[in-house]
Amino acid sequence: MSKNKLLRMDNMGIVVKSLDEAILFFTEIGLKLEGRATIEGEWAGRVTGLGSQNVEVAMMITPDGHSRLELSRFISPSVISDHRNAPVNALGYLRAMFTVEDIEELVFRLQNIGAELVGEIVQYENSYKLCYIRSKDGLLIGLAEEIGHKSS
Repeated sequence: MSKNKLLRMDNMGIVVKSLDEAILFFTEIGLKLEGRATIEGEWAGRVTGLGSQNVEVAMMITPDGHSRLELSRFISPSVISDHRNAPVNALGYLRAMFTVEDIEELVFRLQNIGAELVGEIVQYENSYKLCYIRSKDGLLIGLAEEIGHKSS
């Protein structure tokens, strides 16, 4: 019997406080809103184990079309835990990382819509500039700018 093979990663899910704020934040980074809908009913709860639920969902897609973020705002049942302020060494999912053309320019734009730089932008050898940034609603993401292959 042959081993089942992975076909692709469809998306990563993030539960958010404000869907509109999260869409604005990820749009500013460069993702595009692919669709928005409300998912409700017992059938959805059978997948998540939450029973009957009502969730507002937005799907964001990267410019290359290969990666997606599923942003979810739970209307019911209500949110029971908040990991947004957990330190970077806490167990569980930490952040998504995005590669950008100009990290300083993007950080400036994100700060203009209420995001906060965590620490500072640092350079790793001759390869990357890196930073973590939190959205106004506390979502943590990483940004990377490739620098080793650029011509001076």
